[in-house]
Amino acid sequence: MTTTERPAIAGRRPLRVGPFSGVLRARPVGALLGGLIALVALFVINIGLGEYPISPLEVLRTLFGAGDRAQHIIVWELRMPRSLTGLCVGAALGLAGAIMQALARNPLASPDMLGITWGAGTMATAVIVFGGTSGSVVGAMADYGLPLVALVGGVVTGLAVYLLAYNRGVDSYRLVLVGVGVSALAGNATYWLLTVGDVTDAGRAMVWLTGSLNARGWEHVVPAGIALAVLIPLALVGAHVLGALQFDDDTVRGLGVRMDLARGLLLLASVVLASIATAAAGPIQFVALATPQIALRLARTSRPPLLTSAVLGGALVVGSDLISRLAFGSLELPVGIVTAILGAPYLIYLLIRRYREVRA
Repeated sequence: MTTTERPAIAGRRPLRVGPFSGVLRARPVGALLGGLIALVALFVINIGLGEYPISPLEVLRTLFGAGDRAQHIIVWELRMPRSLTGLCVGAALGLAGAIMQALARNPLASPDMLGITWGAGTMATAVIVFGGTSGSVVGAMADYGLPLVALVGGVVTGLAVYLLAYNRGVDSYRLVLVGVGVSALAGNATYWLLTVGDVTDAGRAMVWLTGSLNARGWEHVVPAGIALAVLIPLALVGAHVLGALQFDDDTVRGLGVRMDLARGLLLLASVVLASIATAAAGPIQFVALATPQIALRLARTSRPPLLTSAVLGGALVVGSDLISRLAFGSLELPVGIVTAILGAPYLIYLLIRRYREVRA
């Protein structure tokens, strides 16, 4: 073999770009492309629905600069922010869930199951209920905006779960159990805030807590979009660390990975993504739990694929928003109710499957 020849990988096609190389596998790429096609289709259909219906072809023409003035206003100013918020929120939750499940090596580990979305929701609920209180600490925090406040709540909750579950390492079962307990505490704190607040403010907070995309504007799109633009590349860079973290702790240390640092940074990225998503649309349940496992089964990889999980998360939220607007005629449901209806049976399936694996 000459120096210019490179060994082939049996059964796989090597992909080399400059100094970087990898293996191109058809099934994960196909799952990603299929998810992108489904996301684009649902996104276009969702924008076209409303009191003034627009066909998918006209939506595409308007998005690329054609269409009349009325269509331009309806698409870009009225409907685009809502659909983009749903896309960004779903992608953030899907990516957060994929990172967390890979870290914990447990399909039940997700930001909503571990209490992170509830922690962000508790802080945001305090802002909604007491944000107008003169001289209050929460009222002062409200001046910085709901996304930052929810981010603080999510990060504090995630740090608490991590510290409580840490005992010379983080066991996945202990992490889930601690997360369920913290989630219950945060949930009860949220309901207590609703009972002591003003009826009108508590009503607004309750609508937000169900997870809703109604009346979402560009101010909701921007924080989620920035979080995705920053954290998706960082998560992809850290994907090789996630691969190493699939092994036991001794093996990971033997590979030279600074395990606690890598795990902490990836967990922080997951917490930030989930918190920003919660601030934008409320605690939308089961998206972070279900989409990584769906992506895992479609791609047939050793861990949930990050990009595919993000794409399927966006498709799930946009599709759920589409269902919430069509299922009951003029009555529009919050998108969180639809994702809960779709996700609850899947959670039961995961619990039964996990129980059978433990008994086996």
